[in-house]
Amino acid sequence: EELKEIPKDTVVLVASGPLTSEALSKNIAEMLDQEYLYFYDAAAPIVTLESIDKDKVYFQSRYGKGDGEYINCPMTKEEYEAFYEALITAERAPMKKFEEEKLFEGCMPVERIAQRGIKTLLFGPLKPKGLTNPKTDRWDYAVVQLRQDDKDGKLYNLVGFQTNLKWGEQKRVFSMIPGLENAEFIRYGVMHRNTFIDSTKLLTPALNLKGNDNIYFAGQITGGEGYVCAIATGLMAATNIIRKFDGKEPIILDDRSSIGAIIKYITEEKKNFQPMGPNFGIIKSLDERIRDKKEKYNKISKIALDYLEEKLTQEK
Repeated sequence: EELKEIPKDTVVLVASGPLTSEALSKNIAEMLDQEYLYFYDAAAPIVTLESIDKDKVYFQSRYGKGDGEYINCPMTKEEYEAFYEALITAERAPMKKFEEEKLFEGCMPVERIAQRGIKTLLFGPLKPKGLTNPKTDRWDYAVVQLRQDDKDGKLYNLVGFQTNLKWGEQKRVFSMIPGLENAEFIRYGVMHRNTFIDSTKLLTPALNLKGNDNIYFAGQITGGEGYVCAIATGLMAATNIIRKFDGKEPIILDDRSSIGAIIKYITEEKKNFQPMGPNFGIIKSLDERIRDKKEKYNKISKIALDYLEEKLTQEK
């Protein structure tokens, strides 16, 4: 039968997924004292800081306000026109009917904005106004801004680049942006209906509500993307519920492992929280720089496995 509201008299694990019913969504929103649950219909790609060509970009906030936290990728008129042509002709991923109804102007895909005219982006996400290139002491023809996406400053998202392009097309087209020619995309832009709570403000690292330690959340409703995250959060939430019954402290894994890193990402408070799946970009960085990706990822994986074995042995 359909569950329309969360039971209040028992320990509950909510794992209702990204297409949570309207009735249950409303009940959860009321319980969390929110006007509505978050709906993310289009999200921008995220790249790693270390893969950005620092010689082609500059740090600066518009009109010099703030701490210069944005990375700016400048474009000449010729570079912009080539990028624009590639963008409007790139192949898009097909949408389902219920997803098409959820498009909002504030999250309009960048390729849809571009189709309104060749100069539309210059007054939107690529506007150069207020950004003075330190190499030329002038405003550029167009500028793509990147904003820090994590607390440690390892990840940056392309501001205003929500998109429904196929992933291969995103790699091809967005790599035309100066400074991103060799960018490592740890999340491509996606667009679909997705119901999720603002976990970074609402959940503890044990995955229970900050205001109610009887109610736990897991799966994509937490803002963690994909099957791996669903399994990881479900496993850890269930483990901590059992430990609660046994009078034990919850198990909290740090970001040396993928499980700990994704839970840290969805429970560490952020200004602009958007869903993310497990990836190497959010796992704790190595103390040394290793250029070979395979060697680097193998070392990160070994550290994670050794850490998990030691941590879980201690917690038995």
